[in-house]
Amino acid sequence: MNLSRLTCVSLALGAALQLSAQTSKPTTFTAKKAPMTENQLKRWSHLDLSKDSIPGMSVDRLYAELVKGKPGKKVIVGVIDSGVDIDHEDLKSVVWTNKKEIAGNGIDDDKNGYVDDIHGWNFLGESGNENLEMTRLLKKTDDGSEAYKKAQEDYNKMMEENLQGKQQVDFLFKVDQTIKDYLKKDSYTLEDVKSIQSTDPMVSRSKQVMISVIGQAGPGFADELKAYKDQVYDMLNYNLNKDFDGRKVLGDNADDMSTKFYGNNIVYGPDKEQALHGTHVAGIIAQSRNNNLGGDGIANNAEIMAVRAVPNGDEYDKDIALSIRYAVDNGAKVINGSFGKSFSPHKEWVYDAIKYAEKKDVLIVHAAGNDGEDIDVENNFPNDSDDKKTEFASNVITVGALNYEYGEKIIAPFSNYGKINVDVYAPGMKIYATTPNNTYKYEQGTSMASPNVAGVAAMIRSYFPNLTAKQVKYILMNSGTAIDMKVEVAGNAEDKKAMSEICTSGKIVNAYNAFKMAEKMSKKAPKKKVRG
Repeated sequence: MNLSRLTCVSLALGAALQLSAQTSKPTTFTAKKAPMTENQLKRWSHLDLSKDSIPGMSVDRLYAELVKGKPGKKVIVGVIDSGVDIDHEDLKSVVWTNKKEIAGNGIDDDKNGYVDDIHGWNFLGESGNENLEMTRLLKKTDDGSEAYKKAQEDYNKMMEENLQGKQQVDFLFKVDQTIKDYLKKDSYTLEDVKSIQSTDPMVSRSKQVMISVIGQAGPGFADELKAYKDQVYDMLNYNLNKDFDGRKVLGDNADDMSTKFYGNNIVYGPDKEQALHGTHVAGIIAQSRNNNLGGDGIANNAEIMAVRAVPNGDEYDKDIALSIRYAVDNGAKVINGSFGKSFSPHKEWVYDAIKYAEKKDVLIVHAAGNDGEDIDVENNFPNDSDDKKTEFASNVITVGALNYEYGEKIIAPFSNYGKINVDVYAPGMKIYATTPNNTYKYEQGTSMASPNVAGVAAMIRSYFPNLTAKQVKYILMNSGTAIDMKVEVAGNAEDKKAMSEICTSGKIVNAYNAFKMAEKMSKKAPKKKVRG
């Protein structure tokens, strides 16, 4: 599942809805006291903690002081996601093109099994909505396993939550319509609502509810409300609906690994809007820099290979395993995976693909998840440790999400954590990047933290191509900024831990420091033939 899906609706709106329902040394930094400007917020992940008092990754400092026009090599970054709008004004110049294929001739010119895969591949074909993995598991016969029991328990809990959510969102839309009818307009502001004078009990109540909602969610409340409704209804209609089969339209058996060549070459899928998540992820990594459009990507030499494998629901293990192999075989040196789930019936297929990527020296950057859970205890697939203790591969780095406020609340309240299974943290709250049809917006989640790190990884692989994936992972973890304070975990003010207790490195990624460490390590590393 797209990991930012449950956090695209702002946490502030969530609070309002409740109301309506009734190896660097630790350094001391100063929290930013003045509010961030709009420009700072749009690029906060590029800013510098010591200079700007904002816990960004020092990307601007990297370009100003260390890159300075130095030549780098193109690095292909595989984006395994919901699809990418490759026609976007801020992405089309950084989209990978398969030079071994002749566009539109209907022939598999490079003989890789995927016809006309010019900019990547779409393993989902025309499908878009899907069940959660727990739903798919419960469609099968109860085998008495712990996995089945856990799936049933989680399913019942999620179904109850979303049925309650449906009642809540239906009420809010009724309130919204009451306000629209009273004001005789289809859109309105907080000032419009405050100006309402009515003795009608329904109107008066609606006024108080919407004042609360807008006050918490801000001017974009209408979009937030719609996103919340879409989230709840999609859960009930598709994700948790045992009678729904999203795979049927694809015509592939997800439990049979012998069939590998399915889907099509339309990498944004049947509807570009369905590719919002992947387009946003791609933009964080590599949207064109310094072109006065939207924001700037982290990496200046990255090419985005779009691999569509993440539906509106849980991804299939088969699709992910084949997507990893596709990206590796077509030259990706970094793969971003902003997806995850709690059940993985064919996890061995994905594990084998991760090991294959390791053998081919490809770094996989993966989002830690948005459930505010300790993934040293709870499942979060895919991963690089079957027992949550011992890594079976050295090429996977798992990323938690940062808030833009330095201090005890520096960890995004939704971010998963884990002393063993989360490696580093990076910006993940309110990240501004590309969205389909030449638009831009803020999204949040570990889904956004992961591509921030993938962008830094691409920079290192671009300028220091003799370093291995294992070395790049080491650099990202060990060059970061150490935070010398206890921080709130999962947004709980009563639960504060040292950074070293919630991730392996105890650090937040710093592009400037990573580049400097890479430079030193590169001088000692043997030269190797660069592929791709």
